[in-house]
Amino acid sequence: MILTVTLNTALDITYRVRSLRPHASHRVSDVLERPGGKGLNVARVLAALGHEVTAAGFAGGATGRTVRDRLTDTPRVRDALTPVAGPTRRTIAVVDELTGDTTQLNEPGPQVTPAEWAAFQERYAELLDGASAVALCGSLPPGVPVGAYAGLIRAARTVGVPVLLDTSGEALRRGVAARPDIVKPNAGELAELTGSHDPARATEDARRRGARAVVASLGAEGLLAVTPQGRWHAAPPARVHGNPAGAGDSAVAGLLSGLVERLPWPDRLARAVALSAATVRAPAAGEFDRGTYEQLAGRVPVTFSRVA
Repeated sequence: MILTVTLNTALDITYRVRSLRPHASHRVSDVLERPGGKGLNVARVLAALGHEVTAAGFAGGATGRTVRDRLTDTPRVRDALTPVAGPTRRTIAVVDELTGDTTQLNEPGPQVTPAEWAAFQERYAELLDGASAVALCGSLPPGVPVGAYAGLIRAARTVGVPVLLDTSGEALRRGVAARPDIVKPNAGELAELTGSHDPARATEDARRRGARAVVASLGAEGLLAVTPQGRWHAAPPARVHGNPAGAGDSAVAGLLSGLVERLPWPDRLARAVALSAATVRAPAAGEFDRGTYEQLAGRVPVTFSRVA
């Protein structure tokens, strides 16, 4: 069982409009609602790949009930969300069908009380028993300590469960110091962490801060990984156009499934890139276009160089 943690869950709502224009009314051509937050997106992709997943985190209010109802309908995903009094947030993605661009609006999460945080930590410790790997994903809702991920990483390491961390800001800085097995920042998050806008230098710097491996998302340029074996770069063979929301989460699912299946790094990265590109072609985050994925899975070039 793979455990995903989404402390700031959401109900993802995707609107499609013909052309998004400021200061204008728009007729929505299509609406999609899905359980959201980075970890839940990862859970759904892992489940689609055939893995059994347990989804932990917080859910509250009417929106939280909708998230849990939709999660129950997802095959291979077990709901282990901790209830909170505050309402789960919504995230709104508006897709411009003319340009393919997406505008994202993210509400703040619920205020989590000390008692609710303690209840989650107790549940998390129980769920680690039997977990093959853990993904800690996304932002922290109000009330959760900024060092929360660092504590969760240390708890997993104590019982020998490998951890992937995907977050940003101070939560990422503190989490890296707790020595996760993999961190997966995007280029902006990596630059904020290290102060360097050179991805090669920044990934090496991030690894020296404590992570066993660092895999940076570089958008259309693919993934750059610094591992104990050396540096790897993987990129799609051709540019894929569509909605990029959730592409990074699918990359996390590819990396985590590859870790659990004990795949070598080139195969993990190729899978992650293929899934990420296939998600760009899907209608919503947490999904991927199966045909695109199968087409790309064996065609992603992966190059290797030793770290100086």
